[in-house]
Parts: sequence; C-alpha cells; structure tokens
Amino acid sequence: MPRIDSLAALRDRLRAFVAERDWDQFHNPKNLAMALVAEAGELVEHFQWLTPEQADRLPPETLAEVEHEIADVLIFLVELADRLRIDPLAAAERKLALNAQKYPVEKARGRATKYDKL
Repeated sequence: MPRIDSLAALRDRLRAFVAERDWDQFHNPKNLAMALVAEAGELVEHFQWLTPEQADRLPPETLAEVEHEIADVLIFLVELADRLRIDPLAAAERKLALNAQKYPVEKARGRATKYDKL
C-alpha cells in the first residue's frame, strides 16, 4: 500500500476505505463529529492524572496507544472536513491568521490568557 504523504492522499484513501465497506450511509456530519469527540476523549484518557513531566515522558507502550488515538482523531477530522467540503489546511491557515490578530506577540508572549483578557 502506498505511503500517505498529504491530507489529500489521506482523504482519498479514507473515501475508498469507507466506500468499500458501504459505511458512507453512517458517516454523516453528526456521526463523524460524535466519533471525533469520542476518539479525542480516548486520547485524553492517556494523560488524565499525569503530571506535566509524566505527560512529556510517556512509556513506549502508552506512546503507541496515544499514536493510535491521534490517528483516529485525524481520520475522523479529515472525514468530517471532506463531508462538509472544508479544506482543513486552508481553514487552519485562516484560523492562524485570525489568532495572530487576537493574540499579538507583544501582548500574548509568555501568557496563557484568553484574548479578551489581554
């Protein structure tokens, strides 16, 4: 199987995977969003109750599990974006530009304060 080297390639592979299994009937935006949140919850479980230091040094077996959860989150996010005809890279680029306005370096550097409190 060829290596996936872009979001477009991942999207295309997911389209084929879903079509082969006739799962498109289940992959509406509501279900995909719910699956995305469920997988994000499974990802968070690996970090619950850890100190920041422990979270930075996950044991190899936990890191492997985290890798699977990150993949699940990405897969459902790409499927959701595809279903809604949103280019996730273009959306991220627009959001980063918006965040740059909301969090100017001179006000936000070194602070975890929400933009409306800066």
